[in-house]
Amino acid sequence: MIPYGRQEITQADIDAVIAVLQSDFLTQGPTVPQFEQAIADYCGVRHAVAMNSATSALHVACLALGLGAGDVLWTSPISFVASANCALYCGASVDFVDIDPLTYNLSVPALAEKLAQAEKVGRLPKIVVPVHLCGQSCDMAAIHQLAQQYGFKVIEDASHAIGGRYRDLPVGNCAYSDITVFSFHPVKIITTAEGGMAVTNQPALAERMALLRSHGITRDPAWMTHEPDGPWYYQQIALGFNYRMTDVQAALGLSQLSRLDEYVTERQAKAAYYNQALAELPIVLPWQHPDTYSAFHLYVIRLQLDQIRVSHRQVFEALRACGVGVNLHYIPIYSQPYYQQQGIAGAADYPQAELFYQCAITLPLYPNLSREQQEQVVVAIRDSVLA
Repeated sequence: MIPYGRQEITQADIDAVIAVLQSDFLTQGPTVPQFEQAIADYCGVRHAVAMNSATSALHVACLALGLGAGDVLWTSPISFVASANCALYCGASVDFVDIDPLTYNLSVPALAEKLAQAEKVGRLPKIVVPVHLCGQSCDMAAIHQLAQQYGFKVIEDASHAIGGRYRDLPVGNCAYSDITVFSFHPVKIITTAEGGMAVTNQPALAERMALLRSHGITRDPAWMTHEPDGPWYYQQIALGFNYRMTDVQAALGLSQLSRLDEYVTERQAKAAYYNQALAELPIVLPWQHPDTYSAFHLYVIRLQLDQIRVSHRQVFEALRACGVGVNLHYIPIYSQPYYQQQGIAGAADYPQAELFYQCAITLPLYPNLSREQQEQVVVAIRDSVLA
């Protein structure tokens, strides 16, 4: 089975991890801050805070921005559930904004319309989380303009998008947001096995997130309520979590980061091959906004169901039967039973998300996917949609 995504682990990665295993530090040593600085330098941002997952990073990002009971967070319905769950962890509520029919990212016109309505009833969001689906940045300049107008904070969920660019600047530079979050899960652009990172240009936010990722404990006398009792002393000054990344993970991430641009170039090339090979079939290919350069974490096609004789499910199952490990990113979050139990509005409020879910299929795409494997995918798609 050709998987939809797959990590590449090289001898350099293995050597980097072994070096840490043979060192004095496995968890909180020098490698985590080295990885943080390397990510900050790559993105052109002032601060980076490493964590054990992007989910953890989203959680503490929300807390650092003061999200709590009585507040509301808006995000895209076409994302992994973590993009919304982070609000519930804080005791806040969640609402969704429909997607753009071309990019599948959060729709700016839909956001503007919903904000205008929310202002009238005094229910504006405290935080909006645009999700850079598949690795393509949202229209962050337009979202930033709305944030200035309506007073909400912005967390970019860039779990798919490290290595991508927006208006020729790296995703994660936070020019248009308060915080950006990356994921280093094995199927993402680079991996730390499990892991995530929050980046920001605001030192107070970085300090708060660093505190919350490690039990809310500080050894900095400047943060304490009184002079330290001695050199052993620490204080818990907030209710934090054990969200720390280890030196072992950071070593893998540092090694992988050296190949990040190469990986994105490979993904772009493989996406271009799909674009050419699938152009004549009754499917919609990924559209790229001219302001963006996608990291192409995912390659998503949409079936033109009115032009084929088979169903979405039949095509999906036929591809799996041919050894092509397709997937679907994502099931609309509002349709999940847990969210339905919370009284979240459903399909009628998000027509573009519904249309997407009814016909989307994620094809295999990763740096070491061979041309022969891509050809196998193309043949399988052609046979299944023209059946």
